[in-house]
Amino acid sequence: MTDALLVARAGMLTTVQDCGRWGYQGVGVPVAGPMDWYSHALANRLVGNAPNAAALEVTLIGPELIVEGQVVCAMAGADFEVTIGGGVVPAHQPFTARGGSRVRIGARRAGARASLAVRGGFDVPLTFGSRATHLVSRMGPFDGRALRAGDRLPIGSADQESIGDAGIPLEMPRGGARVRVVPAAHRERFTDEAWRALTSARFIVTPQSDRMGYRLEGPVLAHVRGADILSEAMPIGAMQVPSSGQPILLMADRQTTGGYATIANVITADLPLAGQLAPGDWIEFSACTHGDAIGALRARHASLAGART
Repeated sequence: MTDALLVARAGMLTTVQDCGRWGYQGVGVPVAGPMDWYSHALANRLVGNAPNAAALEVTLIGPELIVEGQVVCAMAGADFEVTIGGGVVPAHQPFTARGGSRVRIGARRAGARASLAVRGGFDVPLTFGSRATHLVSRMGPFDGRALRAGDRLPIGSADQESIGDAGIPLEMPRGGARVRVVPAAHRERFTDEAWRALTSARFIVTPQSDRMGYRLEGPVLAHVRGADILSEAMPIGAMQVPSSGQPILLMADRQTTGGYATIANVITADLPLAGQLAPGDWIEFSACTHGDAIGALRARHASLAGART
């Protein structure tokens, strides 16, 4: 029998994710993938996997997992209490779980989502070359749904990736986060006052938010000539603004195209911070240049490799 994890308790929303289903957006296939790409890569790095190996994304309330065989695991991202047999496991370090033991992901102290990686990755079926779960289209392993009790997660053979330096964990938001944005393609469709409001006010992540997008509540962002556009491609981090003037920040399960004007894009380096927010948290936006965005992404990748910047 192969090594595996058996789901005893599923938690609030636990899904299998790899880096996403890239290359098919042109035919309407969404990307999915982790809400916090940095912590997903870090967890995989800690157990010696390639960054794209399938891991579990744990949301707000964690699962309880029964070990079959012997498994090397690591958690990164949100600060959860993790125990095996009552003993607390240190965060951001690999640990070994032996057959019959139970990995319990308990109290959450900061952040909203954690990645649980296992050495070898989860060996679940591929769909369009990816093991990512997309909840809206029901695409991916386990018929594209969140895990539930009784699901069995087989583990693949370990590759020869080097663990290397541990990498620096992302600092978790505690109640909110400030992220950087660049103007989006439709910036000219909004008033200057809308841009000033976006980059100076505080917005709240509403309960209507999910992996597809965060519906934000804050000052109205006024359009110059209407909210609707001809549908076009929508990247992660795009901020759509419908006629209500309340922005929607598109996240991992976003649609491939959209018909609302976009005022800004959250930079790639700060998407992991946005991915750690929960309903009720605040978010603020500060403008930066494209050069700043590229520099920030380089710094983020250097941190993943263990360099302190």
